[in-house]
Amino acid sequence: MVQAQRGATASTSAVVDAIRAAGTISRVGLTTVTGLTGATVSTVVRRLIDDGLVVEIGRAESTGGKPRVLLELEPTARYAAGVHLDHASITCTVTDLTGTPVAISTRPGPGTEHPAAVLEAVAAEVDRLVDEAGVDRERLLGVGVVAPGPLTSSGGMHRTPPSMRPWTDYPITLELGRLTGLPVLLENDATASAVGEYWSGGTDSEGSFAVLYMGTGLGAGLVLDGVAYRGSSGNAGEIGHTTLDLDGPLCWCGTRGCVEVLAGPAAVVAEVRASPGLARQLGVAPADGAPAGEPGSPSDAGRTDDPAAADDSVVSAFAAVAAAAAAGHPEARRILDRSARYVAAAALNTVNLLDVRMLVLSGASLAAAGDVYLPVVRDLLSAALFARGDHPVDVRLSRTAASAPAVGGAALVLQSHLVPTLAPPAHPRPSAPLSEISTLST
Repeated sequence: MVQAQRGATASTSAVVDAIRAAGTISRVGLTTVTGLTGATVSTVVRRLIDDGLVVEIGRAESTGGKPRVLLELEPTARYAAGVHLDHASITCTVTDLTGTPVAISTRPGPGTEHPAAVLEAVAAEVDRLVDEAGVDRERLLGVGVVAPGPLTSSGGMHRTPPSMRPWTDYPITLELGRLTGLPVLLENDATASAVGEYWSGGTDSEGSFAVLYMGTGLGAGLVLDGVAYRGSSGNAGEIGHTTLDLDGPLCWCGTRGCVEVLAGPAAVVAEVRASPGLARQLGVAPADGAPAGEPGSPSDAGRTDDPAAADDSVVSAFAAVAAAAAAGHPEARRILDRSARYVAAAALNTVNLLDVRMLVLSGASLAAAGDVYLPVVRDLLSAALFARGDHPVDVRLSRTAASAPAVGGAALVLQSHLVPTLAPPAHPRPSAPLSEISTLST
């Protein structure tokens, strides 16, 4: 009985994912793509239509025989909420079944607010967005919460960035689940962005790829054959904390010479702020008069462990530097070019390790400065990739780079519900058993 249920789940997952990936496809097309028999495809499709998840939208143009009936997912059949908790901002969204946002909002980051108060506000905002979008609450599957990480098995964060120390080991999933009455999944920002790209069609038909994510920090989301690779503790892809300079500056993670401390948004902003005149030219608040070499200089970027000393406006300050570079300011461009070279080196290491054919650049900082980083990453991969003689790498900027983590959080819920065989519970586990989230698992 259990084995039969698992077989039905696998067949349903395969059909749903094939329809999602194709956008529009016939039953015959599904048998070709999934390898399932025609009888199995017909049974699964009929059940999905009865559940309102799939609709018939007409017939394909005849190629000589009877025109084939085309199928699509019904976008309004299910919805999910996504929440991105970052020290720079909190973004909440509600998406339809295809991962398309139907409502979205952004507010300032948590600052010094206690996590309990922040989550109460988040729950209220999710509730407001659901009402604004006119979503039937019976069709709302759950909430995907996205945070910088590292993540813990108890549904929170561990070794948090300095500015989010109050969140260390706070039970995010349990508390938000209590406040919303919904199942809650927790994922790191880079992995969530990767799942969002895959679910919403940002990678076309490519099932194995990496996302290079740069918001306040820097990380990578990894998807292999349609499944997000999370590692043994759910923290795979921390390329921002790989070492490029053994004798480099100390990072908040405790290691020296990390990519993030050398070239991440905070390092870029710290370099600008170390020169008050330059900071004023670029519209960035200067450091408190600290000369180079003193705290606040590039060599100390990211070193502080004091939450009160952490800067809550790194992303906005970085965006100001990017805007100045785009307007032709030579010093702003020089600083970004230096950062881009380090980031490109991290991208090269990631692609060499995984041997994937696609790399997506995402996150608020890359949304602001993609015109600088994209060509540098492309050029380095084209020139130095180990497998460059065998295949090129499609390097592209995400269509939803600025809101990718929140959209990805919603996509995690949708994938867990609709394609459970491709979406094992994110580590840490959700606040409700996956069997309670997924109606297609039986």
